[in-house]
Parts: sequence; C-alpha cells; structure tokens
Amino acid sequence: MIITRVETFAVPPRWLLCRVETDEGVVGWGEPVVEGRAATVRTAVHELAELLVGKDPARIEDHWQLMTKGSFYRGGPVLSSAVAGLDQALWDIAGKTLGVPVHVLLGGPVRDRVRAYCWVGGDEPSAIGEAVTAQVEAGFTAVKMNASGRMNRLPTVSDIDAVVARAAAAREALGPDRDFAVDFHGRFTAAAARMTLPHLAPYSPLFAEEPVLPEYTHLLGDIVASSPVPIATGERLYSRTDVLPALQAGVAVLQPDLSHAGGISEVRRIGALAETFDIPLAPHCPLGPVSLAASLQIAFATPNFLIQEQSIGIHYNDGAEVLDYVVDPEVFRFHEGHINRPTAPGLGIEVDERAVRAADSTAPDWRGPIWRHSDGSFAEW
Repeated sequence: MIITRVETFAVPPRWLLCRVETDEGVVGWGEPVVEGRAATVRTAVHELAELLVGKDPARIEDHWQLMTKGSFYRGGPVLSSAVAGLDQALWDIAGKTLGVPVHVLLGGPVRDRVRAYCWVGGDEPSAIGEAVTAQVEAGFTAVKMNASGRMNRLPTVSDIDAVVARAAAAREALGPDRDFAVDFHGRFTAAAARMTLPHLAPYSPLFAEEPVLPEYTHLLGDIVASSPVPIATGERLYSRTDVLPALQAGVAVLQPDLSHAGGISEVRRIGALAETFDIPLAPHCPLGPVSLAASLQIAFATPNFLIQEQSIGIHYNDGAEVLDYVVDPEVFRFHEGHINRPTAPGLGIEVDERAVRAADSTAPDWRGPIWRHSDGSFAEW
C-alpha cells in the first residue's frame, strides 16, 4: 500500500480537514488547523505531503520523524499543526487497514467511557447561571467558561469581582457534586493572576486554565506556588520539549491539543511524560469532528487522562457544527456527561465526504478578534 494523494478542505466555521488516499482505497482523515490561520496551515500540509506521496502509510513513526526533523527550521504552531493532521490520518489508515480502533494500536483501552465537559461562554456573569443549568439538565457533570473579557494589566476590585461573580454563579447552578473550570486565556499578567486566583478558591474550580501566555511559562512556578486553585495549561505548547517546563513548574493539568501538538504520535508521548510528573491529561479540543475523534482515541488509551473538552454547540461554531461532517453522529452521543468507547476501526468515525467537499472554501476567512483597552492599547484575547 502506498499514499497516492493528499487533499485539504477548508470548512465552516473555522476548520481545516485533510484526506490521505492510498492505492488500495483506504482513506485516512486528519484535522490540521490553527484557528485563524487555516490557509497558512493548508500550505504547510501540502508542502509536507511531498514527503508522503508514494510512501508506505504504515511507517507512521518514520513519517513523523521526517516531517518534524527533516528541515532546518522546526516546530511552532503552523508546522506542528500540519504534522498533527497528517499524523491523525496515518493512524486512521492504520486502524482501518487492521480493522481496529486506534486506541487498540496504542495498547488497548484503559476505560470504557470518557468524561467530557462543554463550554458555557462566560463573558457575561448574568448569563452563566442559565447556561450552566441547561448543561446540567442535558446530563453534563462539568462545564468550562471564560474568566473574563478584556483584562487590565493590574485588575481593579471591579475586575476581580466580575471574575468571582462568574464563578459564584456557576457553583450555585452546579451544586457541590459537579465541576466547572475557568479559562484565563492568557489574558492576565502574572501579577493579575496571582491577585485573582485566591478569590476563586471558595468556589473550588476544577482548574484555572492558561493564567498567563505560553511565552511566560517560566513564570508558572510562582503562580502555581501562590495559587489555591489547580493550574492547567498546554493548548499552545506543541511538543514534549514545550510542555516540560510547565510540568516542572507543577501545573495540575496538562492540555495538549491533538490538532496542534504533533498529532496522536506526539500527544501519546506527552501523556507518558506527564505521567512521570503525576499530572493528568485533559486534551484541548474546541475544533471539529476529526480532532475530537483523535482526542478520544488518546483518552481511551491514556492511564492519566482526566477529562475531554469538546466543541459540540460551542459559541464559536457559527455556520456549521461538529456533527455536520460525520455520517453517524451516534459515536459522539453523550451519556450522563460521558462518551462511550468507539469500536469502529481507525479514528472511529466516518467523515461525510460529500458534505466536506461541498463545504470546502465556503468557510469565512476567520480571524480572532482584535481587542483594545479604552486608551487604545492592544489587549490580549
């Protein structure tokens, strides 16, 4: 069997899918995308495809090594995401060829269902209680929300009060037996995070995510030491070497993204590295169906897995939904806030190729918002 063609498809709302075809008719799917830079990653995928066409798809590790180390300049979000999608597709082909789910190839399942959480936005405290209640009624046992919108470099009392109000509303709606996580999105300075985190402690968040930007990972140790709330990070860290300083800083939860951090091959190694620090994995996944399917394969084969993010119904999905691109959405059906173990071969889903081809290039040229403070200076989003 050899790889004969690699195609890419830009689909709404902001996703990029890749299709790897073989001469024996076995097809693998991946999701290589950087949100807001889909066109850039698309170019990178086709550059890397030159290394794959005409080769045996079963040599997954050799392909991963070549794609990541075969050029002088390496790493970063664009290249790592391009590799991630192609790697997912190669694992999909391997599972389909052998007739087993990918998690079986990774050593077999260590659990029968995976706990998942959903987003409830969180930009306005007044809407939190209602949104959380709706998810509880849908059977979820955990949610995640934004800690804030724009954040001053040193927060005012009012800024902190608004963050706390969100947490209080979520806890009241959830009660004592369910969880919520708070996403700081790197909008806080290290000082602002240290000022704010103790005020969240009475509401017992599952974790506070990305309190500072990834370029300030060297400051995480001080934040962890001063925070009564567990700290999570990882969505903008793309390799074992990227995550190592965060693990050494003592974060409580690591959140690699299967579509950013080198795919299944690298995230399985990141999970093993995290296990040596006694730190669980909660894969980041605000993306589409292939990214979620790949995340679940990791989740079912990773002993130190904690909880899975997923984007079905997320407020970012404008114009299309995760389930629009799969033939049978049953694989992603939730059961009391959990997803049952998929048993279909490969990544466990059948991509609706007709829908994907029809949607290609109808996706808006999505970009992240540009935020500014009242004085006109740039604000992190």
